[in-house]
Amino acid sequence: MTPQDVAGKVGEQVGTSEWVEMSQERINQFAEATGDHQFIHVNEEAAKMTPFGGTIAHGFLTLSMIPYLTANSDVPRVDGIKMAVNYGGNKTRFIAPVRSGKRIRGHWKLLEMNEKRPGQWQQTMEITIEIEGEDKPALICEWMTMYFV
Repeated sequence: MTPQDVAGKVGEQVGTSEWVEMSQERINQFAEATGDHQFIHVNEEAAKMTPFGGTIAHGFLTLSMIPYLTANSDVPRVDGIKMAVNYGGNKTRFIAPVRSGKRIRGHWKLLEMNEKRPGQWQQTMEITIEIEGEDKPALICEWMTMYFV
């Protein structure tokens, strides 16, 4: 799609990803990568004593799954991209914990698609990360991407 075609979808739900499991192995790998070894994430025995009843994914792990979920979704792609860069996020809220072994998926709503200068477009998406079988989402955020075409 051209950037103009995408801009015509402002206000619409534009995509859903495949489900992906948030395994304990993935959680442990994220703990190693970030140095965040808080027991609620990595110590299954100690985490059983918490209100969660077991380990949970780091909120930032869930947030960092957005690129993977996007790549495995039906979100419209802008044609002719030379480069795309993360521009930032707004209103990120961690609503519910993702328990180890649960599956998540993303839902995207296009909030804005503006041409900042010729060939440079800023896109803002509202992204909701759903937890399979749960009433509340894991997180909701607005994420901005800058496209160079």
